[in-house]
Amino acid sequence: MSKILKVGVIGVGGIANAHMPGWEASEHAEVVAGSDVNPEFLQAWGKKYNVARLTARAEDLIQDPDIDIIDVCTPSMYHAPLTIAALQAGKHVLCEKPLAPAPDDIRRMIAARDESGKMLMTAQHFRFQGSTRAMKAEIDSGALGDVYHARSWMLRRAAAPTRPGFILKSQSGGGACIDIGVHILDLTLWFMGNPPPATVTGISRTTLAKLPGAFSIWGGPIPPQMDVEEFASAFVRFENGATLILEVSWLLHHDTPVEDMQMWLYGTKAGSHWPKCEFYETSNATQQHYNRALKRTENVRPPHAQECIEFARAIIEGAPSPVPAEHSLQVQTILDAVYRSQASGREVVL
Repeated sequence: MSKILKVGVIGVGGIANAHMPGWEASEHAEVVAGSDVNPEFLQAWGKKYNVARLTARAEDLIQDPDIDIIDVCTPSMYHAPLTIAALQAGKHVLCEKPLAPAPDDIRRMIAARDESGKMLMTAQHFRFQGSTRAMKAEIDSGALGDVYHARSWMLRRAAAPTRPGFILKSQSGGGACIDIGVHILDLTLWFMGNPPPATVTGISRTTLAKLPGAFSIWGGPIPPQMDVEEFASAFVRFENGATLILEVSWLLHHDTPVEDMQMWLYGTKAGSHWPKCEFYETSNATQQHYNRALKRTENVRPPHAQECIEFARAIIEGAPSPVPAEHSLQVQTILDAVYRSQASGREVVL
């Protein structure tokens, strides 16, 4: 297969702009069309990237026989219907995270993928950082032994997105869990080898956003109609006996200028920290501690761009999806259980 894959982008007002450098750099793909319900965003995007085929109707791109790939960059609640329609129309689909807010929607997306024979990938861009891949390779080589516990968090200080696509449940499906929890949880599960989760105990809440004068450095005053969580935490048990403590927040009173994203993994041979890319070992033979760090270098391209390049390459080469939908189902099963645990006040058995 040597053709240039034609790409149609649905939802061009936000994250699509981070995808465009990747599509422009790809030797296997080119963007030929875009769709958005906001005509101002759509026209500005088309002019910026020299894309002439523009429409307010997403179905125009989905049904276009000239288009091979649909890049879904809309608010989360629209991911599943657009992706399923595109797969049923014979398109490959790159879909922004979360693949869908509800696990059952992801199951339907996987079924549509299997029936179509096309590729489906979640745009989990942190997997495409050079330091992340170096850590993954080292862990896969056995550096940690059996990982039995993890601590992960993605915490922001007064840095909530304030657009409707993030703070209205009807459009987003959830708050901090859906927006940023998917990032750190996806990475943690990937580093751990994606063990099946068994139980989840979690809470989600909105407190600081409701205080008088609540604001975000990314969008000014917090809109009063916000109806999603700003904070969540969870304790997860896995079928292999491993455990995970997860914390996510948009507005936490935390010692960071904007955002703190960290992961600690603890195994039978060593522990590790990301994004420091450090490993911590203890020799029982010498009764000594040893710390070592991977040498990190910057990506040639931003990870948002790299994921697009590698998606198109995988299609051309007949390789598996760089981020399988099954991994995203695992992520959303856990995050959905956080909401269910909050509602019931009990542990959720998966």
